[in-house]
Amino acid sequence: MDSAEKSVKGHSSMGSDEIPEIRGAVRRENIDQVDDGDSPYAHSPSVDIKDSRGWDDVSVYNAKKKNYAWFQAPDGNWELAKILSVSGTESLIAFSETKVVKVQSACLLPANPEILDGIDDLIQLSYLSEPSVLYNLQYRYDRDMIYSKAGPVLVAINPFKTIPLYGDDYIEAYKRKKKDSPHVYAIADTAIREMIRDEVNQSIVISGESGAGKTETAKIAMQYLAAVRGGTGIEYEILKTNPILEGFGNAKTARNDNSSRFGKLIEIHFSEIGRISGASIQTFLLEKSRVVQCTEGERSYHSFYQLCAGAPPSLREKLNLKSVHEYKYLQQSNCYTIPGINDAEEFGIVVEALDIVHVSKEDQENVFAMIAAVLWLGNVTFSTVDDNNHVEPVIDEALQTVAKLLGCEAEQLQIALSTKKMTISGENIIQKLTLTQASDSRDALAKSIYSCLFDWLVEQINKSLSAGKRQSGRSISILDIYGFESFDEYIQDGIDWAKVDFEDNQACLSLFEKLNPNLRSSQKPLGLLTLLDEETTFPNGTDMSFANKLKQHLNSNPCFKGERGKAFTVRHYAGDVTYDTTGFLEKNRDLLHLVSIQLLSSCKCKLPRIFASNMLSLSEKPAVVSINKSGGADSQKLSVMLKFKGQLFQLMQRLGKTSSHFIRCIKPNNSHSPGIYNQQLVLQQLKCCGVLEVVRISRSGYPTRMTHQKFARRYGFLLFDHVASQDPLTASVAILQQFGILPEMYQVGYTKLFFRTGQIGKLEDTRNSTLNGILRVQSCFRGHKARLLLRDMKRRLHYLQSFIRGQKDRKEFAVLQHRHRSAARIQKRIKARIARKEFRKLYDAADVIQAVIRGWLVRRCTDGVGLIQFGSRKDDVVVNSAYLADLQRRVLKSEIGLREKEEENEMLLQRIQQYNNRWSDYEQKMKSLEELWQKQMNSLQSSLTLAKQTLTVDDNSDPPVNLTNTETERNSNGAGTSSNEMTAGLSLISRLAEEFEQRSHVFGDDAQFLVEVKSGQAEASLNPEEELGRLKQSFEGWKKDFGARLRESKVILNKLSSEDGGGGEKVKKNWWGRLNSSRVN
Repeated sequence: MDSAEKSVKGHSSMGSDEIPEIRGAVRRENIDQVDDGDSPYAHSPSVDIKDSRGWDDVSVYNAKKKNYAWFQAPDGNWELAKILSVSGTESLIAFSETKVVKVQSACLLPANPEILDGIDDLIQLSYLSEPSVLYNLQYRYDRDMIYSKAGPVLVAINPFKTIPLYGDDYIEAYKRKKKDSPHVYAIADTAIREMIRDEVNQSIVISGESGAGKTETAKIAMQYLAAVRGGTGIEYEILKTNPILEGFGNAKTARNDNSSRFGKLIEIHFSEIGRISGASIQTFLLEKSRVVQCTEGERSYHSFYQLCAGAPPSLREKLNLKSVHEYKYLQQSNCYTIPGINDAEEFGIVVEALDIVHVSKEDQENVFAMIAAVLWLGNVTFSTVDDNNHVEPVIDEALQTVAKLLGCEAEQLQIALSTKKMTISGENIIQKLTLTQASDSRDALAKSIYSCLFDWLVEQINKSLSAGKRQSGRSISILDIYGFESFDEYIQDGIDWAKVDFEDNQACLSLFEKLNPNLRSSQKPLGLLTLLDEETTFPNGTDMSFANKLKQHLNSNPCFKGERGKAFTVRHYAGDVTYDTTGFLEKNRDLLHLVSIQLLSSCKCKLPRIFASNMLSLSEKPAVVSINKSGGADSQKLSVMLKFKGQLFQLMQRLGKTSSHFIRCIKPNNSHSPGIYNQQLVLQQLKCCGVLEVVRISRSGYPTRMTHQKFARRYGFLLFDHVASQDPLTASVAILQQFGILPEMYQVGYTKLFFRTGQIGKLEDTRNSTLNGILRVQSCFRGHKARLLLRDMKRRLHYLQSFIRGQKDRKEFAVLQHRHRSAARIQKRIKARIARKEFRKLYDAADVIQAVIRGWLVRRCTDGVGLIQFGSRKDDVVVNSAYLADLQRRVLKSEIGLREKEEENEMLLQRIQQYNNRWSDYEQKMKSLEELWQKQMNSLQSSLTLAKQTLTVDDNSDPPVNLTNTETERNSNGAGTSSNEMTAGLSLISRLAEEFEQRSHVFGDDAQFLVEVKSGQAEASLNPEEELGRLKQSFEGWKKDFGARLRESKVILNKLSSEDGGGGEKVKKNWWGRLNSSRVN
């Protein structure tokens, strides 16, 4: 599509600075020049504008003085002109501020009233024409309103700058229907609501030429869907697929810095509650030729440059990466960077996105290895090996690196790039390749590796986006294509309307694919695509033979025109496009030798084996036509055209099951600069995509529509009060009848009024003239009131001025007073500083005088000390004998004091030794005390254990078998009492045992703590020796008390056993047996 549009593009490049605000400029009426016959505009009546406005929908236009109309200048641009006078079939018009010309009235197109300037829906224009549509779109574009409606189609003009129309606030506004202006958010919201309401899958179809903003528009639609219907977390993964697809599928072209070089359909799936639950991506025909060749000023795919710029050192070393300037595939275009884009940062974003869609680190390294292998393949060179110009690759760094990255031997790669297998008469023949053939084989391998890598990445993304997700079968798809319109609104408002004829493009479609009625249904269709596939299968087919075959079979089609040589022309809907068949057959074959496929299948790396398996599965499809019998190539895959037709068929089937919404992206200029609006470029795009045709069809009957309330509110003041106060419908009908609007020129719907072309303009003229009269009266009355008010204000102003001046003087006086006080403070501080400085000088002078006097006094008092000069030696000091004796006395006193301190130190060391000995004795005493405590504890424990064993033996004794029933009955009366007493005894023993355990732990912990305090391991404000005595005393008291209670317990138990012993030993055992039995039960 891009090539077709590029061929029919005009070369006009009018900028926004060349298109002034025409409407405001013309109305200045400062006309100072009239063009006569010598002016180029004098020939304007002969300009044929019928073809350029064949789709215009305007009624018969009668030029009237002071009306505004559109005039087409000789350069093809439309100018808004003011009609100064009309004479017969000619009109005198003024435009561009100072231009005045005479033109034929038939050349003028009516301009819409100002009320319709910048209207958001083109079908509501009263006069629908090329200049009206262009002016309306430019009016909105200049005010950053880049979205407009053309019936069911949203027109989006690329601003080439950031505009504040997006974000959470706008998403919330469109979600809650607080905004209804045209926007991508509005299209996405409508798709969501219709999907939920009608339970029908939706599709958002985005179209436009390269650089028009399709990719960004698709992102905006996906962001809205994710924000409104997200919440499961999968929407974040969906948005993160964009950096991956753009990195591996987008490239810089001459028309766009981020051009998608593949088709893309994103299908977003929803759960039963309307939340996003997954997605799937389908791609179409990646431009593989860009891998091996680029034109000047363009770049290959972003992934190559991102890897070379952003790979970490470890990965660079592993892949043997070089600078982008060292790879021949990237050197061809002499373009390595994109202004404002940091490839290293983009590489980090791609890696992060791969992590998010769950591509493992190992697979990521394999992906980058394949990219590096493709780059190194471009550096593989060949050398001639015989006289027949057969070549083989040179085993150098490039070949060895490729073999290492693919996981094969360099010799295997050498053979695969320099030979091919052929099957002739059932025999396999290996043929060597020439330099051209070997280069093509190398490039074919590089293209296939990259294409398979791209498909594999898309497959991994789809697995991640659909794994374990519950889906309801409902989805919204986002695609780039065109669409149509419906007339439901007429039916809903009860409006009668008739179908409108429009230009059919079926003849052009039949040129590409149409069944010949003279052929049987089993035969192939005779279309351009079929002929291309047919010629591709012939081994001797050439581009020239293909061109001749087209001329032979398609000359009868009115949309086909044969040209000289290999060229032919197709008359598309948008215009004529001439094609050159050079390279058509080779590109359509997309051939890779079987030797190369076998090489990939034998590689150690995982990805090349997967690629080979996929390519072999494609070559085995039934659609493939084998040409081995003719001695042709060794393997024939699906041709590019067959792939395209298959994908297109699946796409049309999928879209046919959805309700479609359409967005047409427009590029306002070719320089990608903000604020520039090229009329011819925009008009060409509107024609190419059929937007103008859609507008014409949409507005076929009643293009201008207005609700009853709005109509009555705008024009109701033209009626009498008693009529204007009625309900909006009655008031609207009264307005139409009062101003003579013919019934066939409008229709009254249930909620709206529908007008034919130009009717709203008449009402607007009447409204404007009435308002102008009202404004004149109001101006006179307001002038009188203003003069009265002025006199009163002057009087009041004098009083106000006097007050203000007095207030001003008082403020100025206060300021002066404040300044005076400030000056006084400053002076005081300066004077104080000067005084302190003088005082400091006097103080320093006094110090000098004192130093001199004190020096003199010292010298006078130290007569016995003097300095004596001895020849060349340094100065020696001679000291008086009295001073020397005094110094000796001081030295002796110091020595005596030192000896006394040494003696004191020895005494302290002896005390420390005594303390250490006492501490050792204390530790021994503590150990013996602990052993004594342990023995006593063991003794008590033994006694308690013995008592428990005694009770246990008594409880477990078996009753004798020879007891008579009489004895059993006699002893049964006292069994309950004995059992209760024995239970009490056992409880007492258990409590004594528990108390023993607790006390033993308490005494042990206290003794350990006192040892730690004594040794300095713990800090406490107590005397360890006193506390140890108290602890010992407490232990002795508890031991006596515990022993007494233990003895009492034994007495009680013995008493219980003696009371039950009256019947002899057998009776006692029976009692214990019965007691044990009752306890068990």
